[in-house]
Amino acid sequence: MNNWPADLSELEDIEIDLLLEGLYRSQGFDFRDYSRASLRRRILELMHVEGLLTVSAFQDKVLHDPACLNRFLLRLSVHATSMFRDPTFYLTFRKRVVPLLKTYPTVQIWVAGCSTGEEVYSLAILLQEEGIYDRCRIYATDISHAVLRKAREGIFPLASMRDYTNSYHQAGGTSDFSDYYTAQYDNVIFSSMLKHNVVFSEHNLATDGSFNEFQVILCRNVMIYFNKDLQARVHNLLYSSLSMFGVFGLGNKESLKFTPRAAAYERLNGADKLYRKVA
Repeated sequence: MNNWPADLSELEDIEIDLLLEGLYRSQGFDFRDYSRASLRRRILELMHVEGLLTVSAFQDKVLHDPACLNRFLLRLSVHATSMFRDPTFYLTFRKRVVPLLKTYPTVQIWVAGCSTGEEVYSLAILLQEEGIYDRCRIYATDISHAVLRKAREGIFPLASMRDYTNSYHQAGGTSDFSDYYTAQYDNVIFSSMLKHNVVFSEHNLATDGSFNEFQVILCRNVMIYFNKDLQARVHNLLYSSLSMFGVFGLGNKESLKFTPRAAAYERLNGADKLYRKVA
C-alpha cells in the first residue's frame, strides 16, 4: 500500500512538524502551538532568503547553524509594530489608567512580547510626561535575544519619525516628539533616560511562568500569532501575574471573548482594548 503523503503541502506539514519538534527538543523554543498559517509563511520566506528548497533542508540548517537559528527567531519575534500604534489606546491609557497608577507608591509594568521596543519607548514617554515614570519599573520581554538587543539599542529609522510624531500627538503627547531622540544620519537614537527604569529580558510565553506581580500588563498584537490552546495558556499566565484591579491591554484585533478569564475583567471604555481585573 502506498502511504506517501497525497501532495506536497501535506509533506510540507510533516516537515514543519518535525522542524518545530526538533527546535523544542534541542533548543527549548516551543512554536508548536503558534498559528500554522503565519508560521508556515514565515518559514517559507526565510527558506527563500537562505536559498533552501525544502523545510527539511531548513531544519538541518536551523539546528546546526546558530546564526540561522538567530535569524529564524528574529523573524518569528518581530511583529508589525510602531510607536504609539493605535493612538487612541495611549490616549485612553493616559486619561483612564494613569490616574489609577498614581495611587500606587510603585508600579510594576510588563510589556509581554515587546518585539523591537517601539511600545516600550512609547510607554516610557507617556509615563514621563505624566510625572510617574520614576516610580515605575517596566519589564520588556521577548523570546528572541536578537530582538531584545535591537530594543535595548533604541535605534529606529529616521524615515519613520514623521508618522511616529503624528501618532504621538494623537495619543495626547505634550512635548515636541523630537525632544526624545537624537538624529544620526538615517537613524534616530532615543534618549537613554527612557531606559533607566526598563528591564529587557528573555521570556517565552509558550513555556515560561510568571515572574512577578504587575499593576499593568500589555500584551498587544502578540496572541494573534498563537492557536487557541496557546492563547488560553497565555491568558491564564497573564491573569495570574496581574494584581487585583490591575490593568490589562490587548491589541485592537484581539479580544477577551471566549477566553478562560473573560469574566474576570471589566472594560475601561467602549473602544480601546484596556481592561481592569475585578475577580
